[in-house]
Amino acid sequence: MQRPAKGKTPRRPPLKKTSHTQKDPVGVYCRIRPLGATDEECCIEMISSTTIQLHAPDGIKANRNGEYKETQYSFKKVFGIQTSQIELFEDVAKPLVDDLIHCKNGLLFTYGVTGSGKTFTMTGSPGEGGLLPRSLDMLFNSIGPLQAKRFVFRTDDKNGMEIQGQVDALLERQKRESNQQSTVPKTPQKPDPEFADMISPEEACKCEGVDEDSCYSVFVSYIEIYNNYIYDLLEDTPIDPIRPKPPQSKILREDQNHNMYVSGCTEVEVKSTVEAFEVFWRGQKKRRIADTQLNRESSRSHSVFIVKLAQAPLDADGDHILQDKNQVTVSQLCLVDLAGSERTSRTKAEGSRLREAGNINQSLMTLRTCIEVLRENQMCGTNRMVPYRDSKVTHLFKNYFDGEGKVRMVVCVNPKADDYEETMLVMRFAELTQEVEVARPVDRPICNELSRRQEEQDGSVLNQLLDSLPALPACELVDPTDEQILPRLIEVLERRHRIRQMITEQYTRTANTLKSMLQEFDGHLMAKENFIHEQRGKLGEKDKIMFNQKNEMDRLEKKSKMLEYKIDILQKTTNIYEGDKRSLQQELESREQRLQRELSERKRMEARMQGMVSDTKHQWEKECERRVNAKQLEMQNKLWVKDEKLKQLKAIVSESNNSTTSEQQRPHHPRQAPEELPGEGPASRPREEISLAIARELLHPVTASLSPSRISPSPPRSVILSPSLHL
Repeated sequence: MQRPAKGKTPRRPPLKKTSHTQKDPVGVYCRIRPLGATDEECCIEMISSTTIQLHAPDGIKANRNGEYKETQYSFKKVFGIQTSQIELFEDVAKPLVDDLIHCKNGLLFTYGVTGSGKTFTMTGSPGEGGLLPRSLDMLFNSIGPLQAKRFVFRTDDKNGMEIQGQVDALLERQKRESNQQSTVPKTPQKPDPEFADMISPEEACKCEGVDEDSCYSVFVSYIEIYNNYIYDLLEDTPIDPIRPKPPQSKILREDQNHNMYVSGCTEVEVKSTVEAFEVFWRGQKKRRIADTQLNRESSRSHSVFIVKLAQAPLDADGDHILQDKNQVTVSQLCLVDLAGSERTSRTKAEGSRLREAGNINQSLMTLRTCIEVLRENQMCGTNRMVPYRDSKVTHLFKNYFDGEGKVRMVVCVNPKADDYEETMLVMRFAELTQEVEVARPVDRPICNELSRRQEEQDGSVLNQLLDSLPALPACELVDPTDEQILPRLIEVLERRHRIRQMITEQYTRTANTLKSMLQEFDGHLMAKENFIHEQRGKLGEKDKIMFNQKNEMDRLEKKSKMLEYKIDILQKTTNIYEGDKRSLQQELESREQRLQRELSERKRMEARMQGMVSDTKHQWEKECERRVNAKQLEMQNKLWVKDEKLKQLKAIVSESNNSTTSEQQRPHHPRQAPEELPGEGPASRPREEISLAIARELLHPVTASLSPSRISPSPPRSVILSPSLHL
C-alpha cells in the first residue's frame, strides 16, 4: 500500500462566484480623541461628518523643507471629540448586534497608534460604557425572557453546539449550585464598581423583530494574542505558590464548515449583562499591559472577546426545545481591541518591551499586507494567495474577509502633533481597507419544523376520520314532503350518528384508560421522584464525602508537591555538588598531571644540570691542574733562579763576614782614628742589612705570587719550596 505524501494542509477550495453575489465594503469609522492638554499642537481637523484633514506640524515642515502637504481622508462616518459613547454605539455596533440576533456573524475591531483611545472605545469607563458592554446589554435586553435554562445548550470541542435533555441539564444545574454553595459565601456580594455604572437605564436599547418561537443562549470567551501566541484569559489555572506554571498557549483549528476557532478555549454560558461583563473583567485583569513613554497603561497584546449566540426552535407547544442538533443555529460577534502600533525610538522600549513592540508591529503589518492583497485581487482580477497564516490575528479572522460576516473597523486617532507620522500611516491603511469588499452573509432563518409536521399530522388524522363516516347520498332535495329522498337521508344521518356515538364511547373508554394509565404513571412518577429524592440525599452525602476526600487529596497533593519540590531542590543541590565535585576532581587530576609533568621536567633539568655541572667541574679541574702545573713549573724556574741568586748572595755575605772578622782582629789604636775603607763611609749601611734587604726584595715576588688572591678557585694544593728559602 502506498503511503500518501506528506504536505501542508490543503487550502479550502474557493467558492464559485456568481453574478448575483452581493458585496459590501468594509465599514471604516474614525474617532478623534481629545487632546491631553489645551496647549498641545493639533494636527487633525474635522472637515465634515465623513472627512478629516491632516496638517503637518511646523517642526516637520522645517525639517522636510515643506514637502508635507495637507491631506484629506474620508470615512463612512467621523466622530469628533464631543461624540458620546452611545452615539458611537448606535452607528457602529448596534447593527452588528441586530445581525447577531438574526443569525449573522460580525467582526468589530479598533485600530490606531498607542494611546489613541482604542481600549476606551471598546471597553469604556464607569458611567461611559464602551461598545462591548453596550452590545452585551442590547443582546440581553432583546432575548432576556426567551433564554433557555443553563446547560440546555452545551458546546462541543469542535466549534459546534449540542442540546442536552432536561434531566441532564437539571443534574448539571444542581451540581453547579451545590458547588457554588460550598465555595461562595452566603452574604450577597456587591457589584464590582468597575462595571456597575457602565450603562444608565435611560440608554438601554433592544432589538426588534426577535423570533419568539425560538430559545436562545449566550456563550462568551476571551482570548489574547501575545507575541503571536494565543492565550485563554478565562482559563482557571490552579494557583501553585510553590511552582507556578506559565499559561499554556492555544492553537487554531478549522471546523467542518471551514471556520477557524481556538481549540480548547473556555466558553462560559452567561444569562445577564452583569454576569457577562464580570466574566470579561475577570479576563481583562489577566491581560498584559505595561507602562511606556507614550502610554501609562499600554496594551501589549491583541484581545478578542467572542460572543456566541445559540438558538433553536421550540416544539409545537412552545415548552421545550426541539431535540435536533441540525436545527441549532450559532452566530458570533467578535470584538477585537488591537494593540497600538508604536515606534521604539519614541517609547524607549528595551528587553521584553522591545520584543513585544516588534511582534505587535509585525502582526499589524501582516494585517495590512492581507488587506492589500485582497484589494489587489478584487480590483485587478488577480488570484494571489492572501497570507492569512503569517499571523494569528489574520488567520483567526480570515473567514470574515471570505464572506462569513460583516466587518467594521473603528480607527482611533490622537490629534496631537507628535503622532503625526504614525497617524498618517494609520490613515493610509484605513483608506486602503475601505476599498476591500466583503461578500454579504446569507440569511439563515430558523423554521419551526415540528409545528409544520404537527399540523400536517393533525390534518391527515381529521381526513381519515371523515373518510371513515358513511358518505351522504347524492341527491337534490326540492320538496320537503319527498318520501324517497328524506328517508334515505335520515337513514344515513342516523348511521353517521350511531358511528359518532360509537367513536365517542370508544374515545371515552380510551380517555378513561389513558387517564388511568396517566394516574398510574403519576404514581410511578411520584415513586420515582421519591426514589430520586432519596438518591439525591445519598448523592449529597456522597458529594460531601467526595468533597472531604477531595480536600484531603488536595492537601496530600500539596504535601506531595512540597515534598517533590524539596526533593527537586535536593536533587538540584546534589547535582550542583556532584558537578562541583567532578570539576574539582578534574582540576585536581589536571593539577596532579601538571605537577607530575613539572616533577619529571625538574628531574630532567636536574639530571641535565648535574651532567653540565660534572662536565664543567671536570673541565675546571683539568684547567686548574694544568694551570697549577704550569704555575709550579714557573715557580720552580723562579725558585731555581732565586736559589742561584741566594747562593751568590750567600757567597757575598760569607765573604763580607770574613772581611769583618779579619778587621776585628787587627790591633786597636785608641788615639788614632781608624782609616776609612774604600767604599765605606759614615752614611753607609752595614753589609748585613744590605744583604737582608736584598733577600726581602728577592722573596717579595715569590710571596706575592703565592697570595690567596692569585690562586684559582680550584682545590688548594701544597707548594714545595726548596730548603734554601728557609732562612
